[in-house]
Amino acid sequence: MTRLFLLPLIPALIWYVFLLYNRIPIRRGAKVFYWIIGLGWGLAAFLSLMMFLTR
Repeated sequence: MTRLFLLPLIPALIWYVFLLYNRIPIRRGAKVFYWIIGLGWGLAAFLSLMMFLTR
């Protein structure tokens, strides 16, 4: 359960590497970072809730 915080960090890291590889400025890809982090934390919160409720 303590590793759920990695859920949004791994796709964000992949997106960052993609931006660097394609020489796209970070400002142009910032909106996707918000989506990745928001959806990742939402999914982590949902999974944490499900783990708590099924114990």
